[in-house]
Amino acid sequence: MNNTKNKVARAITLTLRKNWRQTWNSSLLRAQMMIGSVLLTIILFMLPSFFNQIEKRNGIVLNDPVLAAIPAHNVSGIIFTILWGVGLYALFRAIQKPSIFITYVWGLIFVCILRVLTISLIPLNPPAGLIVLNDPLTGIFYGESDITKDLFFSGHTSTLFLIFLCLERKTDKIVALIATIVVAVLLLVQHVHYTLDIVAAPIIVYPLYRFIKFLLN
Repeated sequence: MNNTKNKVARAITLTLRKNWRQTWNSSLLRAQMMIGSVLLTIILFMLPSFFNQIEKRNGIVLNDPVLAAIPAHNVSGIIFTILWGVGLYALFRAIQKPSIFITYVWGLIFVCILRVLTISLIPLNPPAGLIVLNDPLTGIFYGESDITKDLFFSGHTSTLFLIFLCLERKTDKIVALIATIVVAVLLLVQHVHYTLDIVAAPIIVYPLYRFIKFLLN
């Protein structure tokens, strides 16, 4: 039994080394990984300032019959657990296969840029009955203040849907897709987003992902 485990561990280690060696030995892949990581770090560092600025402006309140039919409940803990659980698992897969990491980093870069543009161009006030999402890790990207106006389109839904697109194994994709749907529903339960914000996220992210794949290849 121990010998079998040791053989499996050695095989996994050799595969990881091979994958990362091939990636690092390719000047193109190495550049994509390094430039993407730097750009994403810069963007994430700048986001708190942006979110604090949009929080100061006034916007419109949308008429949302779906939210009106759903009593608001605080489900922050469940959202937090699913989001970061799937995120950590995706990181595990990305460590196994660097191409997943590269695709996700560049996908997230473009998602962040596009969200900055859409949030800037579409000023919205938060939905009626909103319960502020309590997520201490995601809160790092918002700064110290409670941010309620980063609405169109949903960042949480986009992040999970992008993970679903980037993962390669069928089982992984099924789990990530279910997580995306569950979190999307829970965001509506907590009245964090309008229905439009949630529905638009995958519609926007999918062609963006296809563009990233074309760009990287």
